[in-house]
Amino acid sequence: MVVQLFGVRGSIAAPLRNQDYRKKILEIIELYSKEPNRTPASAEEFWKSLPYHLKFVTGSDTTCVTVTDDNGELYVLDIGTGARNVGDDLIQEYFKNKQKKDVNFFITHTHWDHIQGLPFFKPIYFPDFTLKFHSPYADLEARLERQQSPEFFPVDFSGTGSAKEFQLFSPGDVLQFSGGLKVECHPLKHPGGSYAYKFTNREGKVFIFATDAEFTGQDMSIIHDYAPFFQGADLLILDTQYTLDESFSKFDWGHTSYTMSVNCATSWNVKNLVLTHHEPSYSDEKIYEIYRAAEQHKELLGEKKLKIHLAREGLRFHL
Repeated sequence: MVVQLFGVRGSIAAPLRNQDYRKKILEIIELYSKEPNRTPASAEEFWKSLPYHLKFVTGSDTTCVTVTDDNGELYVLDIGTGARNVGDDLIQEYFKNKQKKDVNFFITHTHWDHIQGLPFFKPIYFPDFTLKFHSPYADLEARLERQQSPEFFPVDFSGTGSAKEFQLFSPGDVLQFSGGLKVECHPLKHPGGSYAYKFTNREGKVFIFATDAEFTGQDMSIIHDYAPFFQGADLLILDTQYTLDESFSKFDWGHTSYTMSVNCATSWNVKNLVLTHHEPSYSDEKIYEIYRAAEQHKELLGEKKLKIHLAREGLRFHL
């Protein structure tokens, strides 16, 4: 099972502005000017030595994560703007082999940043693709249709060329797929509701995706109640939108601070925690500061086994 991140921003896409790009370049040039024995051949090594916020961009696209099973079947979690790149990759593959393709979708909820990439997901327009939507939302088809009503988009959802199927499943149900994956869902605390999804492969490895969830110090009972679903996950991608200070002013907004994300992962004996759904107003530098603060919080808790990762576009995990 391969998990890949295509969109890691929350709320709205956040493209890198010219002034931010300029600042990065000037910092890199300044650091490079201080390097002894500068040669073109050393450029790669110099890049490796850069601080995180200069070496990488976190990414601008809203939420989209893919899972690929042992048979090469694709599962897409949420359809934020990151789904555009997923679709482009699928179309390139399609033009090479011209084979029909099923794509399974799992929607955490239908706030706009989690579905707005669908009209730009190119396979939706190709008859050789079947889009299979699995969710606890009985009216999901109607919701997606409304997003593409003529007032908001020039092409109706039902008028696109792909075949579409909708399967309703609820907490407690287990979906079985031919590639050996089992999928379950669990409700989360978020305005309007949201759901986490758990993927378990043949070897018993567990990946859980739980974005748009709010955990606070007042909700310790919720952490305990969620434990049976989250316990011992090999990989947990969890909403970590805020700094601790900002989370205090945004109770009931439906998102979590880094401290509570680490508390949850520690309580549930998670092996790998990925911090995601980054605040769109945060720079790469600030997001990395949150990651370092999360690492420090883990140390204060005395947690030794948990590994913390910072979500960025393109990152892959193999389970």
